[in-house]
Amino acid sequence: MTDLVVRRLLVDMEAPIERHWCAGDAFRSALFNALSMSFPVGEQFFIDSVRNGFKALPAEKQERFRAEVQGFIGQEATHRRLHSLYNAHLEKLGLVNHWEPRARERLQLMEGADVRHWLGITAANEHFTAILADWMLHNADLLGDRDPRLATLWLWHSSEESEHKSTAFDLYQALGGDHEWRMRWFRRVTIFFLGDTLRQTISNLRQDGTLWKWSTWKSAASYLFGRRGLVRQTFRPWKDYLRRDFHPSQHDSSASQRWLAANRERFALVGQ
Repeated sequence: MTDLVVRRLLVDMEAPIERHWCAGDAFRSALFNALSMSFPVGEQFFIDSVRNGFKALPAEKQERFRAEVQGFIGQEATHRRLHSLYNAHLEKLGLVNHWEPRARERLQLMEGADVRHWLGITAANEHFTAILADWMLHNADLLGDRDPRLATLWLWHSSEESEHKSTAFDLYQALGGDHEWRMRWFRRVTIFFLGDTLRQTISNLRQDGTLWKWSTWKSAASYLFGRRGLVRQTFRPWKDYLRRDFHPSQHDSSASQRWLAANRERFALVGQ
């Protein structure tokens, strides 16, 4: 079990967001903006999955998970709120969120399904966010210094994603979720996650007027496939999830721990 605390991030989300806030780079800004657009609906689904999974546990198992589930829900609710504020600024910039309505339509199909399916989807998504988070924490300089507030937001979010990466996975296992369905949902989530990320990023670039600029494609190639590229460095940890004996705790979380320890002045602990 993991001790999860809820943190109130000390950033001003009322101030406007610059169009190319991420190191002045159109592609990086469009990519992170796309990811943010998915978070409010996604985080709510994760909260519902974990809360309902906890309720489905036998009474004798609930106490083992109670504190961690409360921490998970608190952290995800905070992420949802801050990214909703973030996304409101993107809307003012003229960016249209196509990802959220698509996600809502798909999630409606899950109504009435066994909670283990909800947890299987959540665990798969949490694996994606955890490996992305660890990569970001190791490559924090790529966020640039144009908007320290948003850099802090992404690194704080990444640190907490690393912290609670095992919660949904452990609930899925505790409820008897099997390897076969874990693999089925992981493959489906991979297709949807990558497809939605690509579609929304392209949409953002098109609305920004930078889709067909050479500098945009050059940046995308370097950021995704270069020496420190996102895809290049996360493929192996992504693939680890396919192993029958995989557990999220097998991936190192020390970068998260270091960032939280070094940046205590940037957040306040809720309820303490």
